[in-house]
Amino acid sequence: MVSDTVPKFPFARPHGAEPPVEYARLRATNPISRVELWDGSRPWLLVKWKDIVSVATDERFSKERTRPGFPEMSPGGKEAAKNRPTFVDMDPPDHGHQRGMISDLFTYEHIETMRPKIRETVSQLLDEMLKKYDGQPIDLVEHFSLPVPSYIIYGILGVPFSDLAFLTKQAAIRSNGSATATEASNANQELLNYMGSLVDQRSAEPKDDLISHLVTTQLRPGNLTKADVVQMAFLMLVAGNATMVNMINLGVIELYLKHRDTQLADLRADPRALAPAFVDELCRYHTGSAMAMRRVAKVDVRWGVNLIKAGDGVIMANSSGNRDEDIFPSPDDFDMHRPRGAEAALGYGFGAHRCVAEWLARAEMEEVFVALVTRVPGLRVAATAEDEIKWTPLNKDVGVVELPNVVGQLIASPGLADQSVSTYDNDLAEAVAKLVNTTMFDIVKVLDTDSADDGTKQQANDLLGASVKAPGWPSTEVGSRRRG
Repeated sequence: MVSDTVPKFPFARPHGAEPPVEYARLRATNPISRVELWDGSRPWLLVKWKDIVSVATDERFSKERTRPGFPEMSPGGKEAAKNRPTFVDMDPPDHGHQRGMISDLFTYEHIETMRPKIRETVSQLLDEMLKKYDGQPIDLVEHFSLPVPSYIIYGILGVPFSDLAFLTKQAAIRSNGSATATEASNANQELLNYMGSLVDQRSAEPKDDLISHLVTTQLRPGNLTKADVVQMAFLMLVAGNATMVNMINLGVIELYLKHRDTQLADLRADPRALAPAFVDELCRYHTGSAMAMRRVAKVDVRWGVNLIKAGDGVIMANSSGNRDEDIFPSPDDFDMHRPRGAEAALGYGFGAHRCVAEWLARAEMEEVFVALVTRVPGLRVAATAEDEIKWTPLNKDVGVVELPNVVGQLIASPGLADQSVSTYDNDLAEAVAKLVNTTMFDIVKVLDTDSADDGTKQQANDLLGASVKAPGWPSTEVGSRRRG
């Protein structure tokens, strides 16, 4: 039922990554209700899993943002809706036709052929981050979680390596939640201009990449215009980038700040086997894109006791659906071991508009967390509480702007990327850190300095040696195992 009081939307998180308290109340008392947006419009808000998936698969509701009544979350969104649409903003049959032009490149089978390259990219970027580590806290966002998804999608698109730094900077400005509207708009235009230039280059000289694929199979035969190709390339560049960055950061916080003794310990014990379940739970517990499932009614629709009229906007709160007590037992507990039934979480959307790059996102996150737990066993978030972390604005999608208090305490060899963490002892690695009350790099200092007593040196040497006995290390000499 619609109440007399219409609350402002979006709701704000109380703090950190906690979901808005209004969702739990509405799930219990008023699962379909009106909310008021910035422009005074009053769309319907759905907060229960079954209602959300029902609307997501009901063709009486449209995804076309140009239809009157479609709910836009900001003035910038309303302006962006005027741009040439891509398949994410189309209804059948146009949606399926355009999505089909690229969907073969994002199937599970195709992404699995790309996994070695994804793994290599993650490993290289982790190496680069660890090279910069000098014993002081290092920002995980800047040095790892932002570059990983950016570099991978740039590789798929065919972006020249020399342009990666520029594009990564522009992508960060438009998506970090802290830039001004003007700064974000300018960054957006820079990326569009760049994509237009790259489409021209690939039209003249195609290569083995997604843009060349669109040029040769769709642009040249006349199925798409240049503007279409530019918009689709731009969509691939930015659509999931901010979400992926945030999910990596949130996963690190869950593992290394909140669940070190449980979820992290389990993942370390069998990372390859458990990484998919961890990513599943991460995308349920933290919905990276929580306001993307929106529709407008094409006809009058009776929904329970409510009448959704033609032209009424509908917002499906997938982050609320992911905490629905009727679907997910103890939904506020992070548990990668929870049973996975047919009623899947909504982190990637649902129905025909489910994220086309889902398998790519899953593979990236799996490789990221396997690499972190196997190659940096002493990784710690130095922050002791969530309120010490710089979060995105509380009325925006949950995310982390800066995570500077992440420190690496042991650098494993590149050869460890494919090894199970069981090949060396994480408990011993952490014991060494406790021994000297600081990072693993300081253990090397203990071994090098004349001021440490022989007993301390021997204890550190024994523990350090045990903790790094793994394939890839050149010898058993402490000096040859040091990485600075």
